[in-house]
Amino acid sequence: QLLEAKATLSLAQTQHARQLQQAKAQMNNMVPKKQFEQLQNSLREEQCKAQQLQENLHRQAEQTCRQLVRTQEEHEHLLQAAVEQAEGLEHNLRSAEAVLAERAAQLKDTQAQLSRNKLLIKDLREENRGFAMALQAAKLKQKSTEEKNQLLEEQASALKQLIGKLTPASLS
Repeated sequence: QLLEAKATLSLAQTQHARQLQQAKAQMNNMVPKKQFEQLQNSLREEQCKAQQLQENLHRQAEQTCRQLVRTQEEHEHLLQAAVEQAEGLEHNLRSAEAVLAERAAQLKDTQAQLSRNKLLIKDLREENRGFAMALQAAKLKQKSTEEKNQLLEEQASALKQLIGKLTPASLS
């Protein structure tokens, strides 16, 4: 609008200058007074219009300038808010990364402990197998011993009976 107003003003000034030259040329050619007055009135009207256009142009330029200042201030506020928000998000991201790193270290430690526990369980199973085999052998040995004890007890009982029979006979 500002450029259009400037262009209109420039065009009007050019037309006025031409009309003035034409009026002077006509005056030189003995322009009638009535026509001269009409041209003079026309010139005054055009000058008033040009003055109004110039005032309008000045007002529009001031309004545009104020609007640009307001828009720039709004953009600066928005930019500041965006920067603050970005800084907050960056801080949150750093905190989250630190928590994740700590959790990862804890998981790594837990995984190492689990690996050690698995090895211990494997060793204990092998040891248990050895104990189970030794227990099995001990049970077999105990059973064999019990059978021998039983046989010995039977033999002892048979001996007692035999001694019991032999002892009264030898005493008599």
